[in-house]
Amino acid sequence: MRVLAFDTATAATTVALCDSTGGEPTAARDDPEPGQRPNHTTRLMELIVDVLSRSGCSWADVDRIAVGVGPGTFTGLRIGVATARALAHARVIELVGISTLQSLALAAVGEAHSRNADTIMPVLDARRGEVFAAAWKVDAVGGAPSHGRLLSPLAIAPSALAQTAAQVGDRRLMIGDGAIAFRAVLACSGTSIVDDSSSLHRVDAVFTGQLAFGSDSVATGDVRPEYLRVPDAERSLQAAADKR
Repeated sequence: MRVLAFDTATAATTVALCDSTGGEPTAARDDPEPGQRPNHTTRLMELIVDVLSRSGCSWADVDRIAVGVGPGTFTGLRIGVATARALAHARVIELVGISTLQSLALAAVGEAHSRNADTIMPVLDARRGEVFAAAWKVDAVGGAPSHGRLLSPLAIAPSALAQTAAQVGDRRLMIGDGAIAFRAVLACSGTSIVDDSSSLHRVDAVFTGQLAFGSDSVATGDVRPEYLRVPDAERSLQAAADKR
């Protein structure tokens, strides 16, 4: 099975073509410079075309599309999910939604084993002083999303996550840009965090594709973003309504 996977939940645009027979994935990504806006709108389809071209595959060779459904930025998730739905519908290709947090966790399994950790906690910077986080048993990360999950995805203040982390697993490893942004707070829980320069902090579509091999495809309309909280625009409208 060949899976075209991509994720736009974070600032990065990451794309990969993965083969279930064990062939080397073909991958491409765009990471904006600090302070610059994400390039999902302009780069996603360019990277998809590039990956297919370099792998020598056409759309007829793609058996499944996998898209990261978050949690993450509202605009990024809308772009990724809408693109996945449109491609799956137009090309009549199976579609599956993959947790961005679980994909991030899967990438860190090797590092977790090397540190003798029993729990992986992916943490993404959610802005507004919050993070998106979840936790899985190390040896269960590659299974169904709920299998071996010790903490369901949630939006939470870093200080509250530090308190929660202390009760999740005995030897924890944290990865993700949220772990970098709030390292000082989160490390107080006794949780190990990889160096800031590690690629494990970045979402990689290769692992989105790997999770898709064992997932069930669903109807196109059933793949939806996992926002975890309401958009800023809705919050502003509600605040304005409350003042009337």
